[in-house]
Amino acid sequence: MIALYRHPDFRLGLRTMGAAAPGLAAWGLMTGVAMIKSGMSLIEVLLMGIFVYAGSSQLAAIPLIAAGAPMWVILATSFCVNLRFMVFSAHLRAYLMHQSFWRRLVSGYFTADLSYVMFTKRFPHPAQDAAGRRAQEAFLAGNSTMAWCSWIGSSLLGMALANAIPVAWGLGFAGILALLGILCSLATTRLRVLSGAVAGAAAVASFALPLKLNILVAIAAAVSVCLLLEKVPAVRALGDPDAKTP
Repeated sequence: MIALYRHPDFRLGLRTMGAAAPGLAAWGLMTGVAMIKSGMSLIEVLLMGIFVYAGSSQLAAIPLIAAGAPMWVILATSFCVNLRFMVFSAHLRAYLMHQSFWRRLVSGYFTADLSYVMFTKRFPHPAQDAAGRRAQEAFLAGNSTMAWCSWIGSSLLGMALANAIPVAWGLGFAGILALLGILCSLATTRLRVLSGAVAGAAAVASFALPLKLNILVAIAAAVSVCLLLEKVPAVRALGDPDAKTP
């Protein structure tokens, strides 16, 4: 039996998650910065970043830790935020019950929201034979590995760079990182990347306008350019990877 990392579906899992890795990295960077800014010690931040591996519950727990909330409040909040993983676990039971207890624990630790969604989209039903189960295990291992490396690596980077970020930037900077994560996750075609670039350029060029009107200018510019380009058959394919030009 070949090792999971040598299976073709492991590499497919890596590539599939790779499309969302920049968005995960932006969220991880924001979380790393937030943990350092909360006043936690470096050891606490490192342990939380590596062992918890749950961005939403980390972000929910950080302000409670900074405020000195009781431990039961922090744990209860994190538990409620992560309740969705009980649903994931129930659904994945049929896929993973043939594994040993310790392998199921490892799979549970590494399986996050996106890896669960991509896995179930790739394999809507559990395999009934050994070869099919091996392919499913390899794909889940591949996309989970990519997600974990992207999140942990960017979290560590955020921790390292946190002290270089002025305190005055505060939540505004965290919001920018959050929006950057959404932007990277949505930039799935070349036309979308182009629209983001046009919007960014227009926003910078019109920055001097009052009342934040440069945001409206950026939106109008991006929408106008993309609507014009979509009328050109050769360019329309940029927005659809499967489209064919005559």
